[in-house]
Amino acid sequence: MVRASPVLVEFEAAYQREAFRGLSYVDALRRFADLWAEARALNADVGHAWLEDLAPDLAMARALNGLPPTA
Repeated sequence: MVRASPVLVEFEAAYQREAFRGLSYVDALRRFADLWAEARALNADVGHAWLEDLAPDLAMARALNGLPPTA
C-alpha cells in the first residue's frame, strides 16, 4: 500500500461517512456476499492462492514506498 498523506486520509474518511451512511450491517454483509459470488463466477479459483495473487501488488507497494524487494 502506498503511504497515505493526511489529506488522503481525511478524504477517505469523509467518503466512508457519506457513501455508506445508511448501510446497515446486514446490508453490508449481503453486499459482500454478492460481490464474493460475482468474483467466484468470474474466476472459480479466487481465494485459493491469495498470497500468490497478492505477490505482484506487494512488490509494487514496496517499490513505491522505497523499500527493498524482499523483507
